[in-house]
Amino acid sequence: MQIFKFGGASVKDAQGVKNLTKVLQTVGYSNTLVVVSAMGKTTNALEVVINNYFNNTSQTQSALQEVKKFHNAILLELFEDERHTAYDKITTLFNELSRFINTNKSPDYNFVYDQIIGYGELISTTIISEYLNSIHIKNNWIDARELIKTDTFYRRANVNWDATHRLISEHVNTSTLNITQGFLGSDPNNFTTSLGREGSDYSAAIFAYCLNANSVTIWKDVPGVLNADPRYFNNAVLLHNISYREAIELAFYGASVIHPKTLQPLQRKEIPLYVKSFLNPTANGTKIYKDVVLNPMVPCYIVKKHQILISLSSLDFSYIVEENISVIFSLLHKYKMKVDLIQNSAISFSVCVDDLYNNLDILLHDLKAKFKVSHFRDVSLYTIRHYTQETITQIENDKTVLLKQLTQETVQVVTK
Repeated sequence: MQIFKFGGASVKDAQGVKNLTKVLQTVGYSNTLVVVSAMGKTTNALEVVINNYFNNTSQTQSALQEVKKFHNAILLELFEDERHTAYDKITTLFNELSRFINTNKSPDYNFVYDQIIGYGELISTTIISEYLNSIHIKNNWIDARELIKTDTFYRRANVNWDATHRLISEHVNTSTLNITQGFLGSDPNNFTTSLGREGSDYSAAIFAYCLNANSVTIWKDVPGVLNADPRYFNNAVLLHNISYREAIELAFYGASVIHPKTLQPLQRKEIPLYVKSFLNPTANGTKIYKDVVLNPMVPCYIVKKHQILISLSSLDFSYIVEENISVIFSLLHKYKMKVDLIQNSAISFSVCVDDLYNNLDILLHDLKAKFKVSHFRDVSLYTIRHYTQETITQIENDKTVLLKQLTQETVQVVTK
């Protein structure tokens, strides 16, 4: 059994769907499960629908109409006969989405977000499954929500591994081609949950773990894992081999090619992960496996934009020790801040965070009850694995350095 994952960029239009088909035909698709994200920028477009639902009700339907038009254009290019069953299935999904928007009573943003956002993946996989069938590539469409069970932590749900393992083992036919959604699960009441943005990689790893897959391949628009994001760094280099440990380090620090949760289930069963280009499917790409040496051994750069740096000190100049640190982390957890860097001294504590749930103002308010607080919004966090002094100098050039932290293998620099 092999697991393939295709992201939104790979299926951003009808040509992308056709190219996915060519990849399958080139590399083989027997005993394969394909995990697919929403098409193109659909997730962003559905976030506009959600924002309008809460803040600009009169524009909700027009935003939803834009999502419909985008997918209808793809349908028209893939299926000339408008009587094809694909049209009816997509119409049914949009009707379900509209019905939820019109009847929902819950004021919980995170709950509503997950009920709406998942339709991107449901629609994309339905279109792809129908297209494959139309060109005589028979496949089985699977609703991932019926198999991946989670808690009710909407927008970043935690997997119930026992239930998920049982359901996937019982219901996935490993002898055929399967098409399913990334990113999605369901809670004990069968409401849709999501595994976090970019969670489709994690979905692929979940299926791989539960099915004892031979391998997972993530198909990207880059040749593999690069030592830097080419959007921000020049002369990025392809990494041919990466160990699980190194890949987990890179993912933890924010490398965009690999979702942070993806590697752990693969490592537990020693399932190799490949990152390859859907534009050149026969190229080797990058292999991530156990006990391999980083090849080539070069500095690896990661940047996380739009961070918040919060600096704290005690009001009475007392030490920042266990009790104070416990209070700080309790509040960070309460307001669902993603911590990317911490640094403390005897009387100060600094933390760089992602404000994923827009809770910064209330967090600062609560912190000020016990600490002297300052903060910088919209900072950048640079991480270099296997750094040299030259690479640090290049990062710091023409920037204001707010914080720097060095360990034996890694340097992190917060800049404004």
